[in-house]
Amino acid sequence: MSNVENKTVIITGASSGMGKATALKLATNGANVVLGARRENLLQNLVSEIEEKGGNAVYRVTDVTNPTDLEKLAELAIEKFDKIDVLVNNAGVMPLSKLNKRKIDEWNMMIDVNIKGVLNGIYAVLPYMREQKQGHIINMASIAGHIVFQGSAVYCATKTAVRAISEGLRMEESPESNIRSTIISPGSILTELSSHITDSEQKQAIDQIESQVGIDPENIAEAIYYAINQPEDVGVNEILVRPTKQEL
Repeated sequence: MSNVENKTVIITGASSGMGKATALKLATNGANVVLGARRENLLQNLVSEIEEKGGNAVYRVTDVTNPTDLEKLAELAIEKFDKIDVLVNNAGVMPLSKLNKRKIDEWNMMIDVNIKGVLNGIYAVLPYMREQKQGHIINMASIAGHIVFQGSAVYCATKTAVRAISEGLRMEESPESNIRSTIISPGSILTELSSHITDSEQKQAIDQIESQVGIDPENIAEAIYYAINQPEDVGVNEILVRPTKQEL
């Protein structure tokens, strides 16, 4: 039996892209998945797809910028499956633009979703995991959390923050509560992230990169599966996944 089977896994941003791929990968390998996202019709379709494949899945419409929504998602996991083994903080946005465009609403959206959304997820599940004396929190960072690109200053800042939060979580909780912390840093992945970009120059640049080197979100799902599947005394603290042909 793998270390994924029978685990209860909460996934945010689960309706498409890396979240959807991760839900399918884990559910088809025996995990119970609890799905959160804003688009209910896509969540319903995903639950049906998982159940048709013999897996277990439930969902709740969730806005990660609202701490109460994350608490209710955690309560759903407890209600349906009696425990929370893993949280995958996957929800994120990437409306890139240069600072001189002064898109302050987009800056705030990235801070609210990419940073506060991660903290809200941790806030919701940590009491259960501490009581269990085990758990695993997986936070989606990015290559942009390691290097800075023009037009990506705020996005890079949010993903750098995710890495800092994840490492702080590891230091505080792993020795005391046996809670594992993993950072997943994808490179160019073929998802809907670029659809959030309103700056035409930045969108054209990202679309061109993705068309040339972008890889499927299933590759990130494999990395998440690998991290979860390790024995409980093994912490996979960070994984970078780039397309082979991606330079930066």
